[in-house]
Parts: sequence; C-alpha cells; structure tokens
Amino acid sequence: MGVTFKSVEVELDLVAGVMAVTVSGKLEKEDYETFNTEFDSMLSVHDRVRVLVELKDFHGWTAGAAWEDTKMGVRHYSDIERLAIVGENKWQKGMAMFVKPFTRAEVRYFDAGDAEAAHAWITANA
Repeated sequence: MGVTFKSVEVELDLVAGVMAVTVSGKLEKEDYETFNTEFDSMLSVHDRVRVLVELKDFHGWTAGAAWEDTKMGVRHYSDIERLAIVGENKWQKGMAMFVKPFTRAEVRYFDAGDAEAAHAWITANA
C-alpha cells in the first residue's frame, strides 16, 4: 500500500511490518500528520515496526516538522524495532547517530549506493 504527500512517499508492507519512507525536499508539519496516521496503522497490526527512510534531495525540516518529529520519537520510543536511514551526504549520516538516544530501535546508516543492502537488512528475519 502506498501513500504520497507533500515531501514524503510511504510504502507499507503490513505482512512484514516494514514501512518504507522516501523523503525529498523540506518536511513540514502536515507531512508528519499523515505519516503518523500510517505509522499508527502499522502498529495496529504489529507490536513493533521496521522503518526504512530514504533521503533524496532532502533539505531538512521546518520548525513545526522538527517539533512533530520530536513528539513522534517520544511517543514511539519502543515501537520501532529497526531503523535504516539511506542518505546522500555526511550530515545525514550524522543524523542517524543523533537519533539513537531517542529510540530503542537498532539504527543503521547506509549510503545511497547501498540502498539494496539497507532493504535487505530492514527485512531480514521479518
């Protein structure tokens, strides 16, 4: 099942419990409102979810989106089993390190050229 909204495209694999998210441009508060709805639907089927985030031409967050991201992290601290971030540059790799204290998920960063490895890792033993 797929959902596309302003800066984010979401694919849900309800059987495996994997949410694949492609983000481009700048995230806005409204993007999180839709994303949270999709995430909650995954949690209605699975105790914990695996999330694959692919950043393509990503330019960060608005202040409202950053606040929504923080709230989501607190609310879903234990709900993510694995988080794979696929990025294009050094600051995005740093972002993967930054999120680790805010989640119980196993977090890994993959360079854009390693997107297939990220997908294999996020779905392994799902």
